[in-house]
Amino acid sequence: MEEQFILRVTPSIAEKLDRLLSETASSSEEQSLDLSFSEDGRGGTFVIGNERFPASLLDLPCVVESYKTYDDCALVKTADIGQMIMVREAGDTAPDVVEYRHGLTPPMRDARKRRFRREPYLSPELVQRVEKDLLNIMAGGTVENAEAEANEQEEDGEQNARKANEKPEPAPEAKPDVPETTTNAEEPERSDSDESDDSM
Repeated sequence: MEEQFILRVTPSIAEKLDRLLSETASSSEEQSLDLSFSEDGRGGTFVIGNERFPASLLDLPCVVESYKTYDDCALVKTADIGQMIMVREAGDTAPDVVEYRHGLTPPMRDARKRRFRREPYLSPELVQRVEKDLLNIMAGGTVENAEAEANEQEEDGEQNARKANEKPEPAPEAKPDVPETTTNAEEPERSDSDESDDSM
């Protein structure tokens, strides 16, 4: 496995990189390429020749796999990419977040909001109460509000049972008055025993 990252640059920087990689650079100064980071590991400087551009290391919203091929048929996985270095122009503001909001492709635009489950909201009071009860249980004690909650649940259960017993029985559905039509008006109805007698 290789270690890889995504390098995202502006169009003007992309032209300079393209010239550098196509080996049409005229001077050795223009061929120098450097990337250095500050102590926090998130901010840094990207250098092409004599020009310096601010860079930021951002986490991608999801892991991206990269592949290589030697024969245009078989793909070999080479790395899982989870970070991107974003190079900006000198006047652009630095991102204030560690995780990049979008993925690499248009369907992953605003991926955190659209594609992933939101974290449930928990009130701080509920979290503190549950934490306190858990610590009491671990210390060998009991839950303070357990008896009151149990009594409330029992009362709710009894009320629900009373309501279920007090429900009136549904009235039987009235059958519509439809006159029965007889198909054999001339012949009398025959029973099974009559049919057996004719066979003799």
